Amino acid sequence: MNNEQRFRNDYHARAVASVAEALSVDIDQGLTSGQVTQARDQYGRNQLRAAKRRGAAQILLDQFKSVVIIVLVIAGATAFTFRHWAEGIAIAAVLLVNGAIGFFTEFKAVRSMEALKALGGDTIRVRRSGDTLEIDAAELVPGDMVILEGGDLVPADIRLIEANNLSVNESALTGESVAVQKQTEPVSADAPLAERLCMLFKGTTITDGSGEGIVTAVGMQTELGRIADLTESAEKEATPLQQRLDRLGRRLAVLTLFTAAIIAGIGLLAGRDPRQMIETAIALGVAAIPEGLPIVATIALARGMHLMARRNAVIKKLPAVETLGATRVIFTDKTGTLTENRMTLQRVVTPEGDFTLDGPDPKSSADRESPDTDRWNHPLLRRALEVGVLCNNAAIRDADEDNEPEEEQGDPTEAALLRAGFKLGMQRETLLKEKPERREEPFDADRMMMATFHQGGSGMEVAVKGAPGRVLNVCDTVATVNADALDAAPLKEAQRREWAQRAEQLAGEGLRMLAVADKMAADEKEQPYEHLRFLGLVGLLDPAREDVRATIEECRTAGIRVIMVTGDQPATAAAIAVETGLVTEDAPHVVHGNDLASPDRLTDAQRKEVLDTNIFARVSPAQKLHLIQLMQSAGETVAMTGDGVNDAPALKKADIGVAMGRRGTDAARQVADMVLQDDAFATIVAAVRYGRIIFGNIRKSVMFMLCTNVAEVIAVVAAAVAGGFSRLPIPLLPLQILYLNVLTDVFPALALGMGAGDPDVMQRDPRPREEPVLKREHWLAVGGWALLMAACVLGALSLAVYLLEFETRRAVTVSFLTLAFGKLWFVFNLRTAGSRLFDNDIVKNPFIAASLALCAALLLAAVYLPGLSGVLKTEGVGKSGWLLALGMSLVPFLWGQIRRGFQTTHTK
Repeated sequence: MNNEQRFRNDYHARAVASVAEALSVDIDQGLTSGQVTQARDQYGRNQLRAAKRRGAAQILLDQFKSVVIIVLVIAGATAFTFRHWAEGIAIAAVLLVNGAIGFFTEFKAVRSMEALKALGGDTIRVRRSGDTLEIDAAELVPGDMVILEGGDLVPADIRLIEANNLSVNESALTGESVAVQKQTEPVSADAPLAERLCMLFKGTTITDGSGEGIVTAVGMQTELGRIADLTESAEKEATPLQQRLDRLGRRLAVLTLFTAAIIAGIGLLAGRDPRQMIETAIALGVAAIPEGLPIVATIALARGMHLMARRNAVIKKLPAVETLGATRVIFTDKTGTLTENRMTLQRVVTPEGDFTLDGPDPKSSADRESPDTDRWNHPLLRRALEVGVLCNNAAIRDADEDNEPEEEQGDPTEAALLRAGFKLGMQRETLLKEKPERREEPFDADRMMMATFHQGGSGMEVAVKGAPGRVLNVCDTVATVNADALDAAPLKEAQRREWAQRAEQLAGEGLRMLAVADKMAADEKEQPYEHLRFLGLVGLLDPAREDVRATIEECRTAGIRVIMVTGDQPATAAAIAVETGLVTEDAPHVVHGNDLASPDRLTDAQRKEVLDTNIFARVSPAQKLHLIQLMQSAGETVAMTGDGVNDAPALKKADIGVAMGRRGTDAARQVADMVLQDDAFATIVAAVRYGRIIFGNIRKSVMFMLCTNVAEVIAVVAAAVAGGFSRLPIPLLPLQILYLNVLTDVFPALALGMGAGDPDVMQRDPRPREEPVLKREHWLAVGGWALLMAACVLGALSLAVYLLEFETRRAVTVSFLTLAFGKLWFVFNLRTAGSRLFDNDIVKNPFIAASLALCAALLLAAVYLPGLSGVLKTEGVGKSGWLLALGMSLVPFLWGQIRRGFQTTHTK
């Protein structure tokens, strides 16, 4: 038996004998010890490959990969090289603070995909050399004969050879919300994973019944292993914020080198002292970069992470906070994300009328007064539900006094019938006391029906439920109501066809359909499936979460497109899409997984169809990955929600992966960027809002720092040029520049990063994926404000020298204070356009007032604190100097407020 034979992917389409022959196994005896040894040597243990961990050193290194950080490292190294210790130490402190914040925030991030390895079972029963053994599941090899029963975790991919009422929960792997009834007959070769009924897959759970099968794949060759491999190979692209800050950093790097070279050259040509000009060039090179930007961005994102955690959204990596703000497409799973992940009885269709059971509890006082109460007490409705409750193996434990179940056990469909019984005051335990069960005919995959016998007051009652077509075929009569008592009338062939068509119609609407029937029997030995009375159809559905419709509408208003990607049936997906408002048409277009090709094989027409579709059903993990790649290649920023193992590769590949915290698998939570602790889709919208606000705040911080930093550059360049023709000194000394940039700039910028943001932020479309931190109009604004502020600094310096006749040190102190306070007042120019002077996002931000007070104190210390004033070479400027500095510093503020007053609409 060769490798190709063992791991071919068509075992679900082959007869049992053919599978056994391909795997060289005797079904009755199992593998011999020699075959097991040979297979293990060739294919290894039945384990998933361990994912690589991000060590502490790697996490720390990642904090220094930004271009801005790299430029700062170069600037700091240069400062140390020229023995400018104060400048070098200041830059090093900035780098260390930023790295520490990012490191400790991300250090506890959960390592991806380790939970997948834990999905293997502990021990399993196998048949080898004719003996039944219990072995470690990791020792399984292809060809092993495995014996399974209810509660077992499936240890490998297995082709069933025997299935006794075997049902399996595959929701984590396929997205199917209902346990799957297994069989042994082969299926179509192109059947999707969820429809391979003769196969069991590693990591799923046996919910009921028992069976035997042949191991067809182990470890990384299993479907679970392929998902693990997809997850490891899925490359996470840099987040939009990382990309934008890197682009800004590259621009600033070029500007830094250019500025330093120009200033040094101009100064030397103008006859300035070479040492002073080299020092000034170094300082200006650093001034061109907003040293506080990494700290501001990191702290703003960290605060966003904290705020989102309070809203039940746990962020694992800082840049993910902002990524949601740029999201234009959300790929969402159906089961448990848009729906409650709990089957609920929606419709009961009887010969006497239709009943909808998703309304209020009829036992409530409000409902007792309702004119519809009599419908809840309809005898045929009650009998149909009574049969569903009696013919049942599920259990609901610890129901409270309001008849609300707290714990469910068994098949979700049967549990839904029990919950529906609660609505009508029927508890299975109470019914069984009145009508004890004498016999059960278990559900059979071939018959597709189940029956129970009960000893009632009028004789032996038989309760039957099952597939509508099968139940209708064994019914001779149909229930009627005569004087509030149930009776029967002959079931004609035309009626039988009409009921079958009705069942198909409801199934097409996304309901899971069952038929219920009953009869009176002579005793419990009678054949259950003949001469039955048809009671009606029951339709069940995993209902949409109550808040989803409003959330999707909010996404639509915010310019965000929501797309459903599910492993469930197309009809079910379409029904939920309509119910949640994800689509507006009654018969929405659904693309089946079988019709999805890989992105590189799509024609232009097929690519357009996929990009325009909002519902995808029966989709495999690889296809989810392809859909995300397709959207990203179209320039979209994509978020992906999910909770199953099958979602893990797509969660990792998406720009931001969003996992469910309560019902999500560990595998999904560990690869995701964000985990919703309340599993609420609405929490995503709250996170989007925070993300948009945070980006807007970071943009304001960048504008603040660049406007003031470029003003420094222009002022010094102009003074250096003018120095050859006048006695005007350089307006800012190197340490003064660094003092302003490293201390007084950072606190207002941090305060801007913590603002509450624009209240209308969710009324606008998301930013384009390629939009930079600063657009063209922002750069023009930076240039304009910087020229104005530089003119004020140079004006103050000139007046101090020529009008007040200050000596150089005092005159430079005036220009230093003019720029310093001009920076503080400039914060108020960044309020939202059209807002009122005393009622805006800046004035209402309490951090702004605190930061300005702190900065004012730092500036006073820079002038009057002994020691510090000596290092910075400042001195007191007297009343006239202060009036000059404050007056000139207010000019940009006054012009900004006048300009804002004429703006009545928001500009992005």
